[in-house]
Amino acid sequence: MKLEVKWADDNLKKFGKDIERLQREFPKVLPRIVNQVGNRSKTQVIRNLTKQTGLPRKTIVKAIGDPSHAGVGKLSYEMVTRGGNIRLKYLNPRETRPGVVAKPFGQAKLYPRTFMLGGMFPDRHGGNFDGHVMRRLGYGDRTDGSIGEKLTQVRSGVFIPREMTRGATKAAFENTAAPLLQERVEAVLRKLFP
Repeated sequence: MKLEVKWADDNLKKFGKDIERLQREFPKVLPRIVNQVGNRSKTQVIRNLTKQTGLPRKTIVKAIGDPSHAGVGKLSYEMVTRGGNIRLKYLNPRETRPGVVAKPFGQAKLYPRTFMLGGMFPDRHGGNFDGHVMRRLGYGDRTDGSIGEKLTQVRSGVFIPREMTRGATKAAFENTAAPLLQERVEAVLRKLFP
């Protein structure tokens, strides 16, 4: 899944000869503009994706990673994200009697019969699950060869790549990238080729 703005198609007709001349005489100018606009768009994507998914900003930044920048001969800025079905641990979970409450998509949601600690309420303790939200699957053979309770980590249904290509995040990217790129290219062309 990807977000993309195809600026060149329409604007090459409008600025064609000037852009060719710019590439020939100043080959580093367009890649610099593309990278500046890409970085501005990345900021908007991170800001909106944080709100849209309910994940902390540092998690989103890590999932997006370092983009592939434009350079001489390559006029594209690419953000590739990763992240499968996110565990509830990353969505501000808190344990209550009926189950754990977490905030996927920024909305509080109860996950019945889930837990983060062991013991009876109100004196919960133990259960070293490293902050993960767990659900019982029943009893049987465990992976370590013993017989006992089977547990699984609960997931949220939040997929970062899917969320990045829709809703407010997609709109923020499109509303930032294309107009800003056109504005900056026009300004450079006016300055260099009056």
